[in-house]
Amino acid sequence: MFVPSIDLSDPSQAPLYSSLAYFSSVILQNGHVDQIKSLINQTGSTFYWAPAKSLEEAIQLWDIGVLKVIFELDLYTQIKSELDGLVTSDRVAVHAQSTANLADAQESVSTYILSADAETDIESVKAWATFTKDSLLKPQGGCVTTVLELTNPTIDKIAELGKDHIDVVVPACRLTTADNNDQLNIAEAFLATAKTDRPDGLYTTLVVDEFNKALGIVYSSKASVAEAIRLGQGVYQSRGRGLWHKGLTSGATQTLKHIDYDCDGDALRFVVEQHGAGFCHLNTRTCFGADSGISALEKTLKARKVNAPEGSYTARLFNDSKLLSAKIMEEADELCQAVTKDDVAWEAADLIYFALTKCVSAGVSLADIEANLNKKARKVTRRPGNAKPQWQVQNANTTASAVATSTTTTSSVAANRVDPIESTDRIEMMKFTLDDITEEKRRELLLRPIIDSTEIINRVTPIMQQVRQGGDSAVLNFTRQFDRVELDSVTIKAPFDPAAMEIDPITKRAIDHAYDNIYKFHEAQLEKETLVVETMPGVVCSRFSRPIERVGLYVPGGTAVLPSTTLMLGIPAKVAGCKEIVVATPPRADGSIVPEVLYVAHKIGASHVVKAGGAQAVAAMAYGTETVPKVDKIFGPGNQYVTAAKMVAQNDTSCLVSIDMPAGPSEVLVIADMTSNPAYVAADLLSQAEHGADSQVVLLAVDLTDEHMKQIEEEVHNQAIALPRCDIIRKSIPHSYSLRVKTLEEAMRFSNDYAPEHLILHLENASKVLDLVDNAGSVFVGPYSPESFGDYASGTNHTLPTYGYARMYSGVNTNGFVKHITSQECTAQGMNDLADTVMRLAEIEGLGAHRNAVAVRVKDIRK
Repeated sequence: MFVPSIDLSDPSQAPLYSSLAYFSSVILQNGHVDQIKSLINQTGSTFYWAPAKSLEEAIQLWDIGVLKVIFELDLYTQIKSELDGLVTSDRVAVHAQSTANLADAQESVSTYILSADAETDIESVKAWATFTKDSLLKPQGGCVTTVLELTNPTIDKIAELGKDHIDVVVPACRLTTADNNDQLNIAEAFLATAKTDRPDGLYTTLVVDEFNKALGIVYSSKASVAEAIRLGQGVYQSRGRGLWHKGLTSGATQTLKHIDYDCDGDALRFVVEQHGAGFCHLNTRTCFGADSGISALEKTLKARKVNAPEGSYTARLFNDSKLLSAKIMEEADELCQAVTKDDVAWEAADLIYFALTKCVSAGVSLADIEANLNKKARKVTRRPGNAKPQWQVQNANTTASAVATSTTTTSSVAANRVDPIESTDRIEMMKFTLDDITEEKRRELLLRPIIDSTEIINRVTPIMQQVRQGGDSAVLNFTRQFDRVELDSVTIKAPFDPAAMEIDPITKRAIDHAYDNIYKFHEAQLEKETLVVETMPGVVCSRFSRPIERVGLYVPGGTAVLPSTTLMLGIPAKVAGCKEIVVATPPRADGSIVPEVLYVAHKIGASHVVKAGGAQAVAAMAYGTETVPKVDKIFGPGNQYVTAAKMVAQNDTSCLVSIDMPAGPSEVLVIADMTSNPAYVAADLLSQAEHGADSQVVLLAVDLTDEHMKQIEEEVHNQAIALPRCDIIRKSIPHSYSLRVKTLEEAMRFSNDYAPEHLILHLENASKVLDLVDNAGSVFVGPYSPESFGDYASGTNHTLPTYGYARMYSGVNTNGFVKHITSQECTAQGMNDLADTVMRLAEIEGLGAHRNAVAVRVKDIRK
């Protein structure tokens, strides 16, 4: 295996600090104790080796978390007796110029670092390595390792010496995460001694979490390992689809923590922090079933902190720090008094629950706790460990009576046991009845969550200013910073590479079908004829439309694949005849664009696809860069930063750009009566709830029986727990509500006051109710018109006003991509008949030039 070596006095090596921290052995050269401590805190790794010039310096290094301290052989010989009993041999390494005189170090050293170049020297090192492997197995497990320093290490040398159980030091100045013929790729150096017997050359890879709990088995290649190290993420090799960036579409991404392989070198191990629902495609944390134990408790507590059921005990603990502290002390005392095995286990579990609640409340994770345990285990200097005086007194009082009360404690504790985690895991909405709430409460239910955009705008504005000034370079920097993607260029220019938009036939047919429907509906909206009206004899007014010349379409990306949004924005732009269509969407981890999105961009005739997201993408289109054309209007949904950026651009008069509409969290309002199908109603509520934790979901129940309401509630829970985005739904549904009303008229008044983005009518004769709809983004009529149809392929547009803006805004439509120009033409008769009216109005307003422009003409006519 290779052992990277970092020269801390060389600042050019700093970019590799995080990449090299993933490995089990890294030598730090020319660094002082504080510098090494800072690096440990920065990277979170404690697998560093560092040289020491004295025992005092060595103790400092061990105490700050260094795994091995390297001593020159002469110094080690002098202090060997002082090391006995201070640290175990796995914390000590010896550096020597040759294998001579190493026999004295055999008992209490785990690693020998040797310098050799001549063939004879290497042969002696090979002999030494064989001897140490065969005869110096350590009592605590493992064996003595031999590490060789070479003047010119190569991949072949690392592989060759690995067969003789010799690791090779590779200076960081010789390493790179890119392809560079003058340097060694880190992934290649790491895999040089790995083994595989698979015909396809892939490496079996075990993926585990920070606690070494197995999440699943995958495969890796040199390319995937290189990409994982470069991005700091879980990247693997799919046997059918190539590079697999874990979580790219599902959102269940992984942060890479550590990478190594087993003792035989034939199985890799990725240690990761798992995000999202979990590693498995079945939305469990592991491929071996649901999580359990302390890690499951932590997950539950984190979920409860964000969205605890109203009135729950855990919510009370999070909101009452004094109660939580009292419970921790109470449970600690009960643990001290417990005597039997069962009681000790039970009371320890209670204490762990309350202690972990305290940690989660403070933002401390189990991984943070384990990291601190590992740091403390590294220390060699110890405090006496005596209890503080107040606890020594309490201990004396309680210990004496512990044995005497053990039998009564056992029975009383058993009788009063209460599981501290609530059993209520149901996914359900809040419930209200119109007749039982006040007018003030009704107004409250109509409100959306208040969004303070000040802070967001303050973050977005500097980004937009930097893009305006720095152009492409700024966009590339922000993409590297926010998306962790290295790009060579900001845009892809049409015509697009056919290979980059290659999709499977089924997907292509689905996109083409949706395209045809959406095109047909939006083409029908286009005003093709000029409006001509003769307002009075001799005065003809007209209005005609012209396309907005250059439009920018923002298509969200990240964890999602959204060809549907590209269709919804691009088709009306094409129908309107916009001369230049620019699509902006975040790139994938490999720098490419989702092929489905690129295919649609091709179909709508886009001239450019900007490989960027967020405020930087909006700024690039609003101001223009070296390669991104400046646009006149920006369309498209996005998160709060995208929305803020659009607002900033529109308010900048020097920018001269408009936007489609303001936006807030996605929302749906469903109105259901006794003819409704509970399963359909629940499905429609959930289809919106899965968008995000802040999604707004409302059910208006028109004169429903208790049984019918119960059926809908059961369907909501049962369908939700089977959905892949259940974790999101668990957050959005409890903040949503149902409102029971007696009549359809009451429901429609509430709906119009709410002005929902999506309005779904599960009603008898639903089509007749359309006449009562005054405010809504889009309406879905009857049991067979799910919101999903409008989102994808029925023909209507899914980019709609939210947050109550449906009172005054329309959804995206063809008219949004055109502007209307008016004209007027008057004959002499028209001039004569209208002149007196205009001159009098100009006189009243004191605008003499306006009056004169008419007077000079009418004077000639009336001669």
